[in-house]
Amino acid sequence: MQIKSNSFPSIEQVTGQYLTKTKNTDSKSEQTSFLEILQQTQNNIKSSQTDATQELKFSKHASERLSDRNISLTNEQLQRLEDGAQKASTKGIKESLVLLDNLAFIVNTKNNTVVTAMNQSSDEENIYTNIDGAVII
Repeated sequence: MQIKSNSFPSIEQVTGQYLTKTKNTDSKSEQTSFLEILQQTQNNIKSSQTDATQELKFSKHASERLSDRNISLTNEQLQRLEDGAQKASTKGIKESLVLLDNLAFIVNTKNNTVVTAMNQSSDEENIYTNIDGAVII
């Protein structure tokens, strides 16, 4: 069996093919530098983090529970709830229980949405299911 000496690309050809991008500007072909690729990647990461820190939403169910249970949040409590949801998200918690004052909220951190809300009172059973972490503020 004979192996042709020119049947495989050289390391330089492979490097040029996979490690550089080419962009066309005014019919010139120039290579994108590593620094440009790094900066573009960092900008993409920053924009995805900005999306993750958007304002906390309340589901229809949670809004109904707030109304049914006569729960109203001050701006300060709402800010603390958002901070708690953000902390849960950074720790990798997907369905978080956020305890705030005498209130309990279940927050879906992926969607940044409060799923339900309730009072923590000694009259009710305080059982929370379908969560994978808790934040106490």
